[in-house]
Amino acid sequence: MKKINHIGAKQGLQWIVNGFYLFRCSPLIWIILCGFLLSIAVVLSLVQTVGQIVFTILSPVFMAGLMSGCKALEQDKELEIGHLFAGFRANTVPLITLGGIYLVGQVLIISIAILVGGDTLMDLWFEGKRVDENELKRVSGNMLSATLVVLTLSIPLMMATWFAPLLIMFDRMPPFVAMRLSFLGCLSNFIPLQIYAISLIVLAIISSIPYGLGFFILIPTLFASIYASYKAIFVDISETEQLS
Repeated sequence: MKKINHIGAKQGLQWIVNGFYLFRCSPLIWIILCGFLLSIAVVLSLVQTVGQIVFTILSPVFMAGLMSGCKALEQDKELEIGHLFAGFRANTVPLITLGGIYLVGQVLIISIAILVGGDTLMDLWFEGKRVDENELKRVSGNMLSATLVVLTLSIPLMMATWFAPLLIMFDRMPPFVAMRLSFLGCLSNFIPLQIYAISLIVLAIISSIPYGLGFFILIPTLFASIYASYKAIFVDISETEQLS
């Protein structure tokens, strides 16, 4: 069982520092792993809608694999290419189920946004059709409302799925239980997570300046920092009882 730990605001920065430390333990393998994952995403995207659906469903499986690599590094073991596929060897069905739930959530959010925005919004988003200036002015209010709907509903969905792959992989939780605990963990530590997100945005801007080369460091650090934040927020109940 896990207990949600309430973290101080400044720990949002510490997660990134801890993530960089895990990256520094095996930088070359980290870059290869992230490059391999990006290649899989690009190849699947070439299959248009089907490929994107498949990658969305499998994303928690790949995430769980990367997190298992972080755990190996924490235990002074070597990071290996095979860690990317560790989610296919353990807890695969719950992880894929999580990906399916996330996909359904995205579809529902987009459907609601289309209902709010109307047919013109669908033409703009999905078909790239051009509209004249008068028509654009007419639908601009609906577009703003639809955008707010997407943001309002996407944030809770992201909170529910942010830590869920780790809770499924390491704690063998069912998908809906993991999503509930992930949401509560994010909600209880909203301020440090905001500082964490803002810091990553700033680092992303800095990383893009030298021809985007900084992303070779930032992307692996981001994945590793997710593991660091999971370790800080979710604590075994037995450990907390010993501390008390």
